[in-house]
Amino acid sequence: MTSGSLAETIRIINESINTFLWGPYALLPLLLGAGLYVSIRLGFLQFTRFRRMLSETAAKILQRGPKAEGDITPFQALTVAMGGTVGVGNIAGVATAITLGGPGAVFWMWISGLLGMATKFCEVALGQHFRVREPGGPMIGGPMTYIRRGMGARWGWLASLFCVFGALAAFGIGNMVQANAVAEGLEHFGMPRWAAGTAILIAVGVVTIGGIRWIAHVASFCVPAMCGMYLLGALLVIVLYAAQIPDALRLIFTHAFSMEAGIGGLLGTAIRHGFAKGLFSNEAGLGSAPMAHATARTDHPARQGMWGIFEVFVDTIIMCSATAFVILLTGVWQGGAEGATLVMQGYTCLFAKMFAADVATALGFGLVTVSMILTAYDTNLAWCFYGETCAAYLTGRGRATRAVYRVAWLPFTLIGAIGGLRLIWGIADTLNALMALPNLIALFALGSVSARLARGFLAGESYRPPAEG
Repeated sequence: MTSGSLAETIRIINESINTFLWGPYALLPLLLGAGLYVSIRLGFLQFTRFRRMLSETAAKILQRGPKAEGDITPFQALTVAMGGTVGVGNIAGVATAITLGGPGAVFWMWISGLLGMATKFCEVALGQHFRVREPGGPMIGGPMTYIRRGMGARWGWLASLFCVFGALAAFGIGNMVQANAVAEGLEHFGMPRWAAGTAILIAVGVVTIGGIRWIAHVASFCVPAMCGMYLLGALLVIVLYAAQIPDALRLIFTHAFSMEAGIGGLLGTAIRHGFAKGLFSNEAGLGSAPMAHATARTDHPARQGMWGIFEVFVDTIIMCSATAFVILLTGVWQGGAEGATLVMQGYTCLFAKMFAADVATALGFGLVTVSMILTAYDTNLAWCFYGETCAAYLTGRGRATRAVYRVAWLPFTLIGAIGGLRLIWGIADTLNALMALPNLIALFALGSVSARLARGFLAGESYRPPAEG
């Protein structure tokens, strides 16, 4: 067997595994089940305490946070986590959901986001509660610490398994895929892929060398800038196409509950694609974001958990909805285009009301491309931190391991920018799914702990960290 045929065989086998793991019979029901379970344990906190969540987050964005243990501000931790989630899923992912599942997929995407808000609260609160200070390094917390410290030493193998999958998956989904997206976008502006790859390598290297604090400074600028620019364009679409809003909402709700959406198979097309793309976008249940939130300076884990709710709210309920309305209000969803191209066409319709056709096309394309470049860059930075954190936990030698990991990260950035590497990307998707499984086990096992943290915080009780061990 030649190397080419062997790689193709591995790719086909991996795609079959991937289809099962991310399909309606494995990870999706587990993710949704976890979201429903923790929502019940928390008394549907994401709804009943929504105003409290806003007062703890949006109202305190410019504050430095309480004087407490940690490395960065709560808002900076949020932007690092959002840097790892806001991006391709909010743009191309939503467009794909509508293309494959119809307008009804938007409704089920909202449902996944509403449940994911509770899931993310638990992940963040548990990551904060069971975090530890890495010798000579940042606070380290996430599934590895709440599995090991919360579930007990006998589950240490599960924590290590999460870190193995996370450290490896980061090179694919967090590095090469993102570098490729940036290079593809810059290629349309006339920059060769090798030059784009070199530029990305330098831009990533000069930031990651400074660790979480430097990443946080960059993310706290890039993430709000990208979200603001993208949402401003979407708001203009909503204003100029306001007359089509009732029709768009009717499409969403009628398609969401149509026979095809709900009864076509075990999970209908609208339900399946809406849930899948919503979960892909906000990463609730994957276990990645708690590693960023665990570094925040806060006096109570549940207070940072509120930022987790806010993260999913902005990511899925606001950003994904913005993309959906751009597509549905302008009517481009029926034109046959797919992915990011569909969103570009929607924004082109907006600019066509103000400029000539060629200018409108350039502006529509440019807005989406620049947004994807910024978010792909942020994602690369965030996942470098996630990957090195997993590796540092495995070795127990934080500073040295992080330095080696950051150096190893850079060549893969260049490779991703230049090449296709479908096999590696497919394997990374599989590793992402395998990352989620240990985390979901922990969320079910520690649901009572997260509920106790929430009740204590809302009752105004002082926080007591767990015993060392």
